[in-house]
Amino acid sequence: MTPTPQDAGPDGSGAQHTEPQPAGQQDRGPGGSTEPGSGMAGAGAAGAGPVTLGALEAAVRASWAADTCCPSDLTRIPWTPRNPAWGHCDVTALVVHDLLGGALVRGEVYGPGGAWEGYHWWNRLPSGLELDLTREQFRRGERVTDGVPVPRPPGRPRRRAAEYERLRERVAARLAGRPGAPAPPGGPA
Repeated sequence: MTPTPQDAGPDGSGAQHTEPQPAGQQDRGPGGSTEPGSGMAGAGAAGAGPVTLGALEAAVRASWAADTCCPSDLTRIPWTPRNPAWGHCDVTALVVHDLLGGALVRGEVYGPGGAWEGYHWWNRLPSGLELDLTREQFRRGERVTDGVPVPRPPGRPRRRAAEYERLRERVAARLAGRPGAPAPPGGPA
């Protein structure tokens, strides 16, 4: 989850900023380059075969850790291996977009009491399938609205670049099947 309106875009740009709107708050069911595959050497590259959703999900989940979690989420609720998806929606959506293309999707998050808490990011694949690998992070009764597609700004993310690049490198190593792919500190091996 991205908690502040100032950080509305996954790259931190104000271009994606929109104020929370009460309309369209229907619940959604559970679940840098602009070119797909860029910067993901060995992940789905020639000779490595296509990336399957199952392999991608396993690689992403094995790569989450405190050092890839959103720092602002860490100040509210700390990252733990018991809720590994916590604070990873923006960087996960960018990594999935790198590999599979499609659209970035942003929904609003409302807490158990109805107060606006921030944004949640996921992907809409070119086939139209919505893929949300971090939906499970919401365990306190939060509600995520239907999402809207948001264009990805070109270039390196301005916000959370280090976390994005760290996650991207770990996922690429796991997808490439490289022995000794780096295990995230304090995260799954």
